[in-house]
Amino acid sequence: METLFYAQPYNLDAVGFQFQTMEQYEDRQSRCRDSYGQVVEEFELQFIDGEAIDAALFEALSIGQCSISAFIDLIDDWSDDDKLAVIIAVGECGYSFDIAKDDPSDFDLDVYHDQNLKELAEQFVDEGLFGDIPERLSFYLDYDAIARDLAHDYTETSIAGQQLVYRMA
Repeated sequence: METLFYAQPYNLDAVGFQFQTMEQYEDRQSRCRDSYGQVVEEFELQFIDGEAIDAALFEALSIGQCSISAFIDLIDDWSDDDKLAVIIAVGECGYSFDIAKDDPSDFDLDVYHDQNLKELAEQFVDEGLFGDIPERLSFYLDYDAIARDLAHDYTETSIAGQQLVYRMA
């Protein structure tokens, strides 16, 4: 799916434009004039259409004129896991990130897809995290209490329509 952006001038006497590539942006930005013939220099960039995860990444990184070039380059290069890592670290946990020089794999992050904390508690018990628990006793475990305990280190969120549980170290 092609990603579509809109450059909204801060100048109220000018009309913005849509673009998909940096070449289009630079060309249209250089030709953008206000009603007095003056060059428009500052734009608010908006994500109009594209993948939901790219929209979430755009919002988390607060993309502007100085970072749009790097963003356009990386949305095709990064995996969805890389994008999720940055969205969670920057958008959810408040970490700083420079898309021109930082690497998404630098974040120490555990992500569990399509789960809530109770399901994660059940998974941890099944995997033996709490030791060997006979199946006949597993029915007596309070998974809700385990989930509440997990909530001290893990967080539930929804990003681009995906239900996730994550732990950021």
